[in-house]
Amino acid sequence: MKKAILKLVAVSTLALSLTAMTAPESKANAATTHQVQTGDTLWLIGKKYGVSVKSLKSVNQKSSDLLYAGEKLTIPDTITAAEKDLLARLVHAEAKGEPYAGKVAVASVVLNRVDSPLFPNDIKSVIYQIEQGHYAFSPVQNGTINQPAGAEAKAAVQEALAFRGMGNGSLYFYNPKTSTSTWITSREMTITIGKHRFAK
Repeated sequence: MKKAILKLVAVSTLALSLTAMTAPESKANAATTHQVQTGDTLWLIGKKYGVSVKSLKSVNQKSSDLLYAGEKLTIPDTITAAEKDLLARLVHAEAKGEPYAGKVAVASVVLNRVDSPLFPNDIKSVIYQIEQGHYAFSPVQNGTINQPAGAEAKAAVQEALAFRGMGNGSLYFYNPKTSTSTWITSREMTITIGKHRFAK
């Protein structure tokens, strides 16, 4: 009887130890979910969480954009708050005075570079990349990237994240009136928004 009680205590202690070790991990792996409300669209959900519509559809195995009120969607991982802030500060500095669409396009260029094998694979490395002895983006060079981002730049980042992977693949942008690079003008132009010309 005494052996049986000791065995039961040992098994219970082991079970508690295993639970204690696995509990934090399962909490860390808990996915974010969104319960669909009337009026929700994949686009609006993507903008809210800063995730691409493509990844939302993929993770939730959706072949169409159809949503049902009450349906629960798994929200895939997105970039960190620090990365969003850095990207918004770049957009604010690069596209100050440009139309909102131009701000979204600037953020999209950075995301396209992250997704391209030609560039580093994270936002910070793309933004701080050095090309031919200079930073790839002038606000890093002149320090204006350190200024806080405005609300429009932050919204543009959220929209660019939702749009990620669905655009025309722009990897560059420049102002044709001030650019002195002949190489950049040789790239295939994708769109012009405000004073910026986008290319790939």
